[in-house]
Amino acid sequence: MDSPSPDAAAAGRRHYFAFLPSLPLRLRKADEPLSAAVTPRSNHRLQAPVAKASEKVPTRSKPSRRGSLIGFAGLSWELLIVGSLALNLVAISLFASPSLDEDGAPPLDFDAEASVAASAALVGSPHSEGRDEEISVSSTSGSRPTSKDAVINLDHGDPTMYKSFWKRMGHRGDITIAGWQGISYFSDVTNLCWFLEPEFDHEIRRLHRLVGNAVADGHFVVVGTGSTQLFQAALYALSPPDTPHPLSVVSAAPYYSSYPAVTDYLRSGLYRWAGDASAFKGNNIYIELVCSPNNPDGSIREAVLKSENGTIIHDLAYYWPQYTPITHAEDHDIMLFTVSKTTGHAGSRLGWALVKDKDVAKRMIKFVELNSIGVSKDSQFRAAKILKAISDGYELPNPKNKYKLFDFGHLLMSVRWKRLREAVKVSGIFSLPEFQSSYCTFTGKRAETYPAFAWLKCEKEGVEDCESFLRSHKILSRNGKHFGAARKYVRISMLDRDETFELFIERLSSLT
Repeated sequence: MDSPSPDAAAAGRRHYFAFLPSLPLRLRKADEPLSAAVTPRSNHRLQAPVAKASEKVPTRSKPSRRGSLIGFAGLSWELLIVGSLALNLVAISLFASPSLDEDGAPPLDFDAEASVAASAALVGSPHSEGRDEEISVSSTSGSRPTSKDAVINLDHGDPTMYKSFWKRMGHRGDITIAGWQGISYFSDVTNLCWFLEPEFDHEIRRLHRLVGNAVADGHFVVVGTGSTQLFQAALYALSPPDTPHPLSVVSAAPYYSSYPAVTDYLRSGLYRWAGDASAFKGNNIYIELVCSPNNPDGSIREAVLKSENGTIIHDLAYYWPQYTPITHAEDHDIMLFTVSKTTGHAGSRLGWALVKDKDVAKRMIKFVELNSIGVSKDSQFRAAKILKAISDGYELPNPKNKYKLFDFGHLLMSVRWKRLREAVKVSGIFSLPEFQSSYCTFTGKRAETYPAFAWLKCEKEGVEDCESFLRSHKILSRNGKHFGAARKYVRISMLDRDETFELFIERLSSLT
């Protein structure tokens, strides 16, 4: 085949360079899509030239064979140049992108979620009603802090500290879900909870036997979309349908801040929030919520009310070895657990309840059925693999096995609580609760308590609202009033990523 003639090649180059100004090229950032590095300007669109109305459009005669070859050669030359450009862009993007480690995962110091610098945003605490002030800086919620001046958002218990552990786990926590898998509504029609995946059921019971924190044998497992849905299901199941008045739902202060909101959210005629259990009076039927270890203060709790008219829901979301010594296996009528605080997988939105009474379990299952027609199978498949990886880390003999979740969590929490107490001491204007060590049946030795949240009290003279005081220093926390306590208290999450926690400790130490 003849090589392109000089005229044809020149025509191709002119056509190529004519639209090149409309492609402002630059090196792509590692977190940026390839298309963002090539941004066509609106006034330089890639389109064929259109003849003006005043121009005469020549009629095309049948091309000669030589003309066809020349035209084809020019077009080929254009395609080669454009193809070369595309290949260069791909090479640049691969060069600028983060490498993968030997497990095929990003390196441990790479975080795709945090690699994009957050732009300035108006950040306010979701629990700061009636406030006009707003801070126009980058928030750390869900990502690494973007600067030393960033807002530190520790209002939510987002367990991102576990991310580094699961990165190190590599493929041990990975699953592959086939396109046909989990299509049906039903998981096991022979099980009372027909939407509970058998493997998830098995791994839940296995983990409780391993840790020894709850008796699973003799209990029905009810799965829910997080423990919040299970809490609502339990309220529904325990409320008599023919009661003339709503049941009172109580919990000893300081109680979990979501209890009042979740209880009254549906404005049910079956139950209503009645506040602090310690202040509850009367002989009416009630439901008492016992969170132990308690959110927000980390204390070990028992029921306050002893009347036969009441029933108890035990929220044991934090009764795991990384947070508190396991002193015995809890064995109650209804016990709630959540994947988010056990393994750190809050995004899977999954929890489970251990329920003794079959009729109560049936009513809870009915609530979930009416509310969401079961629970995501994909989440259950993933959670089953995650729980299996945790149990395998302790039960499978392997001297090289360093992947033990509870050891990791306990060590990290101990370091963080030590740093926090040092910062509080340096500042001199805050105080924290003290905890006694206890013998842990899981570790076989005495262990300290390291709660998932710090119940921080501001002792500074003239400061009555600790949340507002911290907020003025760009630290977002949750006001004590939402827990039925004084405004001098705030709840601080201890579960955020390392960079956020370090910045928090540095800033807290500077407050006087």
